[in-house]
Amino acid sequence: MLGNSQVSRPQRVGFLLLPNFSLAPVVSAIEPLRLANRQSAEELYTWEMFTVDGEPVSSSAGIALTPVRPLAEAEAIRTLVVVGGLETHAFDDRFVTSFLRRMDRLGADLGALCTGAHYLARAGLLDGYRCTVHWENIPSFEEDFPDIEVVPTLFDIDRNRFTCAGGAAALDLMLHLIEKQHGLELATIVSEQSIHERIREGADFQRMTLRSRLGISHPKLVLVIAEMEANLEEPLSRLALARNAGISTRQLERLFRRYLNRTPTRYYLELRLTRARNLLQQTSMPVIGVALACGFVSASHFSKCYREYYGHTPGDERKSRIKTAGTGA
Repeated sequence: MLGNSQVSRPQRVGFLLLPNFSLAPVVSAIEPLRLANRQSAEELYTWEMFTVDGEPVSSSAGIALTPVRPLAEAEAIRTLVVVGGLETHAFDDRFVTSFLRRMDRLGADLGALCTGAHYLARAGLLDGYRCTVHWENIPSFEEDFPDIEVVPTLFDIDRNRFTCAGGAAALDLMLHLIEKQHGLELATIVSEQSIHERIREGADFQRMTLRSRLGISHPKLVLVIAEMEANLEEPLSRLALARNAGISTRQLERLFRRYLNRTPTRYYLELRLTRARNLLQQTSMPVIGVALACGFVSASHFSKCYREYYGHTPGDERKSRIKTAGTGA
C-alpha cells in the first residue's frame, strides 16, 4: 500500500478497532477511500472492520461501528491499521499481539491511528522504525518506549509502517497514499470533495503555533513559553528564562501578568501539572516517577501542588482512571 502504484485492485484495507477507539480518525481514513472510488468510477479500495472476537466494541464516544469481523479472518488483508484511543496503553491481548506479529512475518503493511502506535510498539513492531502518535500522548509514549523515535508530525511513513496522530490527520495520510498510488489529480479531487483546502504534508506539525494557540503575539513571551514547554522535567529558573529571552525578571513578570493574568512561576507549574496528569492517565509509571518526570523534587511536594490545582491527589487520579477503564466508560 505504501506508495506502491502497482497494488492489486481493489486494495483491501482492514481496521482493527481496539476498545474505546477514537471514532474521528476511522471516519477520516475511510471517507477518502470511498471518495476515491466514487471519483474514479472504479473500485480502487475496499475496507473492513475487525475486532478481537468479531463483536462490536464502543468507541470513546460510545458509538460502535458495524459490521465487524473477528481478527482471525484478517490474515488475507495486506494492509492492517490498528485504531487506538482511550486506555490503549493499558490494553493487552496475547492473541492480538501474536496475530500482528504473524501479519508482519507475512509481509503485511501495518499502520496505526492515534494511540494504536502504542500497541504496535508494545508488540515490538516499531523497533527500528520511526513513528508518530497524538501530541498529548507523546510524553507517555517516550516514557514507555525510550528507544523508539517518535516525531510530533501529522503522520509518518517508514518503509512498511505508517502511523498517524489521529483526528483529521488520518485524512491527510490517506490523501497522501491515494496520490502516491493513483496520482495527484485524484487526491486533489478527493481533498476538495472533503472540503479540505490543501493536502497537508506528513512532516507538518500537529499542534498550532504558540501564537495561535495562546492568542498572543509578543515575541519575547512566546519565546519564554516555548522554553518552558521544552524544559518540564528540569524547570528553568525565572532568571534563566528572562536571560534567555533577553529581558529582565521584572519585564518577565509584567508580560505574564498582562497577557496571561498569572505569574511566570504559576504558569510554569500549571504546564508541569498538566503533563503530570497526562502521564498519570496514560501510563503505569509510579507516582514518584511522574513527579520526577515533571520537575518535582519529592512526591509530597508533587501531591500538595496536584491537590491544590485539581482538588484531588495524584493517587486519586490514578485510581479514578483505573475505575473508569474497568467500567468501559
